[in-house]
This record gives sequence, structure tokens and C-alpha cells, in this order.
Amino acid sequence: MLIKQLSLLEETIDAAVDQQLGKEDVEESGTVMSIDNGIAVIKGLKAVKNQELIKFPGDTMGMAFNLDFRSVGVILLGEYKHIQSGDRVTRSYQVADIPASQDVLGRVISPLGEPLDDLGPIETDRRMPIEREAPPIMHRAPVNKPLQTGLKVIDSVVPIGKGQRELILGDRQTGKTAIAVDTIINQREADVICIYCAIGQQITAVAKVIEVLKEHDAMGYTVVMVAGSESAPGVSFIAPYAATSLGEYFMEKGRDVLIIYDDLTRHARAYRELSLLLERPPGREAYPGDIFYIHSRLLERSTHLKPAFGGGSLTALPIIETQAENLSAYIPTNLISITDGQIALSPKLYQKGNLPAVKIGTSVSRVGGKTQVPAYRQITSALKLTYSQFEELETFASFGTRLDESTKRILERGKRIRAVLNQPQYQPIEVTEQIGILMAVTSGTLDSVPVDKISQAERMIQTLVREDETFRKQLMEEERLDENVKESFLQRVSDRLKEEWDEADGKPAID
Repeated sequence: MLIKQLSLLEETIDAAVDQQLGKEDVEESGTVMSIDNGIAVIKGLKAVKNQELIKFPGDTMGMAFNLDFRSVGVILLGEYKHIQSGDRVTRSYQVADIPASQDVLGRVISPLGEPLDDLGPIETDRRMPIEREAPPIMHRAPVNKPLQTGLKVIDSVVPIGKGQRELILGDRQTGKTAIAVDTIINQREADVICIYCAIGQQITAVAKVIEVLKEHDAMGYTVVMVAGSESAPGVSFIAPYAATSLGEYFMEKGRDVLIIYDDLTRHARAYRELSLLLERPPGREAYPGDIFYIHSRLLERSTHLKPAFGGGSLTALPIIETQAENLSAYIPTNLISITDGQIALSPKLYQKGNLPAVKIGTSVSRVGGKTQVPAYRQITSALKLTYSQFEELETFASFGTRLDESTKRILERGKRIRAVLNQPQYQPIEVTEQIGILMAVTSGTLDSVPVDKISQAERMIQTLVREDETFRKQLMEEERLDENVKESFLQRVSDRLKEEWDEADGKPAID
């Protein structure tokens, strides 16, 4: 009888405690012990969870990052100049998240989902935690659909598939962001949602990107997330995770999403700054030991889902900056090992005016080749072989060696291939037109055209492709391009060149 009464008393006490804890006026608070450079040390929050949001005075939020025995290290996610030692803080019992809905398209937002474009509040369907587990292997489908950048040198040599992670790396001012922006512009007719995540960028540089996207009618399907150089380092740290959560919202609805991280070098530096301020042990180049993990857990979230789980895809184009083309530095080697290939840019090619300045010998796509249009795959092998031979012979010929006719032909064709792979910014080219141009140059049809007139020949070939709907359909649908079809097209190109080119004096009829 006594045991039964004790049991009932215990249940009554537990119910009363649960009821009291459920009341809104019950909260756990702590005190700011110190604050410096976006980091606050809190005393008193003994039950706080990792990555839980902490409320500071003035509606500033922070994220619990270091859970020590006597204190909690918090990274601040907003303005902190008004916060002082001794201020009271409280738990929010929530993790950092971002509002997600269709209304974010065309908007400029912060990593916490706050609008930065003065276009009013954003209607929210759902709140997505910024830290989420990557989809399990069994939920993933093969990468089998191409994501066209509109750039001939990339779509032919280092193609990208939907769900792939392709790294863009190069020194400062070599055109890394330009490739990303061109890729966004090329998705205008492709029904792909684009997210441009600017990490630690100057506001003027971000404003220029936004203006370009508006000029090319690309903002309607694009979200720009900005963690500026003047933001707290905690904001730069969470920015790529928040952008990825936003992309996952659309991916789970069956949409194809392209996300640009510009750039992860600044993200790594922000994390290093936070870790050193939190007195975490430094490793190589003063980066903390888990620097590889923070990028791998971010990029592993990019994938192509099976139809049963939405069928959408999230394609990542992370950007990093190298020093003197050093690909063996700490952060570049980490990201090269995580991603499915890289597009390497060369400052030497940039200075020569070869734009995009893609270094073909160093660039590779470990997945995207399977997604190429079959006709494209047929000509790609010949393109790579011819161009690699040209690069080797060009170095050899620079010593003034006497060359035979075969070598001269390879050099002349290589010069025309290089001219064809050059492309003005903000002028993406449709895939069938790319195939027509590259087919003509690799077959030798353009060997008689002077190098400085190659761009005119390209425009003529683009017109021919647009006029021939049957040829376009065969390129996109046939498993293998028929040789008769190929020869017929090349003959039309040759005939048109003869019509528009005065062979007697070498001057083009069209200029």
C-alpha cells in the first residue's frame, strides 16, 4: 500500500514539474562574461544545446558553438557593439534556421532570411534549419542530366551534370565569378533555380553582380544571399549552409537548383578567425583540425534525388582563390578531394586575352561527361587530343625550330580551336550551336579562315544551325550522330564560307 502511494506521489510531482516547465514564463538565462570580434563568452546556460540560438539585448542573436564545462562560446549573428559584459541573455530553444518559400526568388537576403533589397517582407511557407544531414546514399540517383553553362570550353571539355559539385579555382582577377554569372544567365530557359551566395564580398562587387543579373533578366529565377565583408564573421560562416538549406527546399519539391558559393576561401578564413577567438587548437596554416569537415558536410548536401524523394537536384559550383596557381595549398587540396572535378583558371591565359581563361590540361570533370549529348561526346575526344597536341607543339615551335607540313597543320588548327573556345562574357551559346561550331573546327573546315575572322565564321555557323531544325533535333535525340548527317552539315558550312569569302584577296564578304 505504501509503495503504491509513493508511486502516485512521484507521478504527481513529475506532472507538476512538466506543467511548470511548459509555461512560457519559464526560461533559462545567462550572463555575458566577455565579448570581442563577434564572439561572446556566456556563463550560466548549463543546459544549452549545440548550435542553439541565444537571445542578446537589442534583438541580436548568437549561436552556441563552444560548450565548455564552465562557459559557452557563442558566435554572434548580428550587430554587437551595444552588447556589454554583464548583459543578460536567454535561450531560444531553437536552432538557426532560414525562412523558405517561392517568394525568395528575385530577392536579396541575408543568411538569416532578412530582406536586404527594400522590397518588403518575405512570405514564409516553411523554416529550414541551416544545418541538415546530407541525403542518404539510397535516396540519391545517378547524375544523368547536363547542366549547360553556355560556355563552349566548359560544356565541351569539363561538362557539368545536375547534382554534381564542380570546383572553380584560380588566382585573383581571373574570371571565376564571371563563369558563375554566365552559368546563371544561361539557365533562363532551362527552368533551373539559381542561388548566388556571396561570402565576405565587398558590397560594390555584389551590387555589380546583381545589376548584371537584372540586365539579363536572370533575377526572376535567382536568389542572392549576401554576407558582406562588413558582417560579423559568424554571419559569413553560416551563409553557405543557409543558402544550401534554401536550395534543398526547392530540390525536395522536384526542382533543379544551381548554387554558387563565392567564395569558400573567405568562408575558411572566417571559420579560422572564429576558432582562434574561441581558443580552439590551431593546425596547418592556423586552420582548426575540422576545416575539411566543415566543407565536406556542406558539399555532400548537393545531389540528385530519386523520384520517390522528390526527383530534384542541387548542383554546387564552389569558388576558391589560389595564390600563384598553387593547387597544392591546404584549402584547394581539401576542396579538390571533396568535389567531382575542377575548372582551373590561368592568369597567363587571362593576360593573353583568352577568355574564359580555363586551363584545359588541369581542368577535369569526373561525372559530367556521362551527361553530355551523345553528339557532343563524339567530337569532344578529338577536340581534347588535337588541343593537347597543339599546346605541346606550340612550346616546341617557340624555339624557332623548322617544322614539317604536318606539324604546321596541327599548329594552325590548334590556333583556331583556341580562338573558338574564346567567348565574350554574358553571351552564352545554345548547346546545338556549340556542337556545330566545334564540329567545324575539329574537322578542319575552318582551317582556311584567318584566326582573327573566326568569330565571324562562328556567327555564320550559328545561323546555319538555327535554320536547320532537323539537324538540331538529330543532335539532341540520336544516340550517335550519323556520319552522313555530319558530312552534309560540314559541306553546307564549307559552301557558305565560299559564298561569303573572297578567296582571291582573302577578304570576307561579311564584316
